[in-house]
Amino acid sequence: MNNHLVLQTDFGTSDGAVSAMYGVALSVHPTLPIFDLTHDISPFNIWEGSYRLFQTIKYWPEGTVFVSVVDPGVGSDRLSIVVQTETNQFLVTPDNGTITHIKRAFGIKEARMIDESKNRLPFSGESYTFHGRDVYAYTGARLASRLITYEEVGPTVPVESLVELPVFEVKVDNDAIIGNIDILDVRFGNLWTNIDRSLFNQLGNKYGDIFEVIIDRDGSIVYKSTMKYGRSFADSELGNPLLYINSLDKIGVALNQESFAEKFSIGTGAEWIIKIRKTN
Repeated sequence: MNNHLVLQTDFGTSDGAVSAMYGVALSVHPTLPIFDLTHDISPFNIWEGSYRLFQTIKYWPEGTVFVSVVDPGVGSDRLSIVVQTETNQFLVTPDNGTITHIKRAFGIKEARMIDESKNRLPFSGESYTFHGRDVYAYTGARLASRLITYEEVGPTVPVESLVELPVFEVKVDNDAIIGNIDILDVRFGNLWTNIDRSLFNQLGNKYGDIFEVIIDRDGSIVYKSTMKYGRSFADSELGNPLLYINSLDKIGVALNQESFAEKFSIGTGAEWIIKIRKTN
């Protein structure tokens, strides 16, 4: 039986790029079950691609093959790899930092470089700008359909040599907790931090408490105000800010029925720091 193949890119769906990847995968095996994680990663945003994998991967069965193509270095000397997670799933991707959140959250058991002499779409050798179709979708489909084993992907690569993006470590400073804005809940504009609920509540926080929230980027304050810690969005008035626990059991920041990110021009990544301090 085939494993699932899950695709993620920054291609969007306004042209034929994603459809071409589907076509390649189905040409490998016509009954291969293919699913989309998302094709709306911000262009060239490797950090965002890494986080969306972390957000999703644990809910898929063992053996699932993920293909993630956010590849501003396509055609360069960066490696093409397939990693096996400690939870026995596979990720086909360029070695450019895409594995950052997966490695930290779930661990990587092994990594292999794709041997393109064996694992590349036939007659595509003169194309250097669409590895998502010619290398990643093709290799991912062959692996998911069991036409090749993991060992047949190519030679091993030391896990410790894989490229990782800089990550801000959460820390507690007296009565404040400091983390970063990892990602946006894009459609609604909420901020998702890297602060775990368990660590946040070690400070004795409870629903209804009021907190000072400061957000800065590279040392410059972008936002500073107070807000309530609520169980759900219903715990704040329309347009008011709120701290809450998101679906990944981490602290989120929202405006009730407005986009916090858009209103205050907030971005994501290790340089976006958030400091939360109880005021009462």
